[in-house]
Amino acid sequence: MDDKRRQILDQALALVDERGLAAMSMRAVAERVGLTSMALYPYVGGKDALLDGLVDLLHLELGTAIGEDPADLDWRRRLCALGRAVRSLARAHPSAFPLLLNRSAAGPSAAWLAAALQGILADAGVPSSEVPRQARLICAFLLGYTTGEVTGGLPGAASEMLEGATEFDADLEDLVRLIENSATPRKSADLPEGVRPAGG
Repeated sequence: MDDKRRQILDQALALVDERGLAAMSMRAVAERVGLTSMALYPYVGGKDALLDGLVDLLHLELGTAIGEDPADLDWRRRLCALGRAVRSLARAHPSAFPLLLNRSAAGPSAAWLAAALQGILADAGVPSSEVPRQARLICAFLLGYTTGEVTGGLPGAASEMLEGATEFDADLEDLVRLIENSATPRKSADLPEGVRPAGG
């Protein structure tokens, strides 16, 4: 990422952290970096492109927090580490984080998340035909749960529950079991009527 573009996006994210998403304007960001509003356009485009840049920056920060994704590390530990990193990102940037659900993740740094989830599922032994669907399911859980936490929109969540990670960690363990079940071929006779075995 170009240094000047990164500086502008960093300042835009800091502004959203301090004053909320509604306070972000081209003028406000320009003031923070010592430029005119028009001078921002070559680096970040208009406001919509600036919001897309924030999405890219959040994905980049998440990828940096995870670091390397070594194949020799147990997939369960990688999944839990990824989940906790997503939750930490949401709590660090509660006003900007919902952008990950509200805007498309088309930037160059966003591809690593899908790749990381697909690698986790493949290493768990999930049939390849099931990997894309399960990756979407896990991504929806991680982003939806953590967005609900920081916006107060998580149904049935008491504030004291949200302060700790116990409930979230329990849900991550449920995800691990879901993946383990998907990775274990099951006979049709063992499943409820109308349910097909994974990969079938």
